[in-house]
Amino acid sequence: MRVFKARKRLIHGLIRWIPPKRLSFSSLAVDPSGEVVAAGSLDDFDIHIWSVQTGQLLDELSGHEGPVSSLGFAPNGSALVSGSWDRTVRIWSVFNRTQTSEPLQLQADVLCVSVRPDSKQIAVSTLDGQVTFWSLSEGTQEAGLDGRRDVSGGRKLTDRRTAANVSGTKSFNTVTYSADGSIVLAGGNSKYICLYSVETGVLLKKYTVTVNLSLSGTQEFLNSRLLTEAGPQGLLDEQGEASDLEDRLDKSLPGSKRGDAAQRKVAPEVRVPGVAFSPTGRAFCAASTEGLVIYSVDAGVQFDPFDLDVDVTPESTLKTLAKKEYLKALVMAFRLNNPQLVTRVYRAIPTTDIDLVVRDLPQVYLERFLRHAAKEADASPHLEFNLLWLESALRQHGRTLKERQGDFAEVTRLVQRAVARIQGEIFKVADENSRMIDYLLNQPRRKEEKEGMVADVKMIEDGEGSSEDDEGEWQGLE
Repeated sequence: MRVFKARKRLIHGLIRWIPPKRLSFSSLAVDPSGEVVAAGSLDDFDIHIWSVQTGQLLDELSGHEGPVSSLGFAPNGSALVSGSWDRTVRIWSVFNRTQTSEPLQLQADVLCVSVRPDSKQIAVSTLDGQVTFWSLSEGTQEAGLDGRRDVSGGRKLTDRRTAANVSGTKSFNTVTYSADGSIVLAGGNSKYICLYSVETGVLLKKYTVTVNLSLSGTQEFLNSRLLTEAGPQGLLDEQGEASDLEDRLDKSLPGSKRGDAAQRKVAPEVRVPGVAFSPTGRAFCAASTEGLVIYSVDAGVQFDPFDLDVDVTPESTLKTLAKKEYLKALVMAFRLNNPQLVTRVYRAIPTTDIDLVVRDLPQVYLERFLRHAAKEADASPHLEFNLLWLESALRQHGRTLKERQGDFAEVTRLVQRAVARIQGEIFKVADENSRMIDYLLNQPRRKEEKEGMVADVKMIEDGEGSSEDDEGEWQGLE
């Protein structure tokens, strides 16, 4: 057994641990401090404990009478929990002077154990499809649930019973707690992943990993016309006497010289060997026959492919921008964390492409994007350009900002402050322009009034106006 260290995308082998005798290990666990590693044996049924720093074998824990199928350290480092095919779960006090173990008896072989994040409860999955919950300190069973019918589904070519009647052969091979310990996630040799409530034992949601019918175990009903006296037609070797080369030739295409070299005779079985929650509890992943699948309550792109690329440089970013690949250039600039480069790419994106770029922006860069847009709105004179960016971001990712308002509280205040400043400046300019327009519109009327007053004054000075004093005077006639 070896320990590896990942640093700067390189994996280095540090220590190689060799047991006293040749053994096969079936389970592995590392304590929260990273100082101790425990491995369960498939041969002598013991648990071997090594030191990570020195690579020395510290102890061997004996007590199980069957292969150790699962191991797990308590998050607080107080105990080691082990499950075995001997139908027992043992709780070991590894770091005490007296290493005692408390056995918990179950009704079937133990497949998986998981410790709750608060180190107060453990979940145990057994071969009969049961998931039981035990108190870590008291060693008593607190609750349990039957998941045989939930995990059952799908029919393999070798099954002699219908999919509805194979529940007795289904079980969970992996179980894990959520971050708050209120939910458990379970998966096994089935196309389903089940989500349960720990308190009530109710099935909250059942997810289908794949609908790929080329995998064994995904079909609910088998075609009876494909059943022969020798068995299912899909399991018969019709070309057993032919050579491998002839098997690979695709004879369905006349004249074809190359066949399907990847064609396989046996369909792999759909399985879920491992599941895990994210630290925030808003997503979980599962390793399946189809690959790694990620489920999240946040809609959008979560994966950042540029984290795996070593060719992200300022020069390549500018070349990408010149090719008009605006989203890729913006993400590369954020990946480099260069403010000047981000500003250059940000200002070079046309207004017609803003909605497309913001819509496909990965959520891992949403906070940095909003922060940069808010700073640009404060410092840049391009008011409409920045408002288009902010309006598109709030419209496209408003639901994410609402659901995760605690995570985006700071950057949301920055955006609000920037928009308020722009609003104040626009109101000020609009008010000044409104007053100026009113003044200019009133100028002709004032000019007319002024000209009328001047004309009246001239008429009075020229004697053309009438006077009340002249009404009673006699006029002489010539």
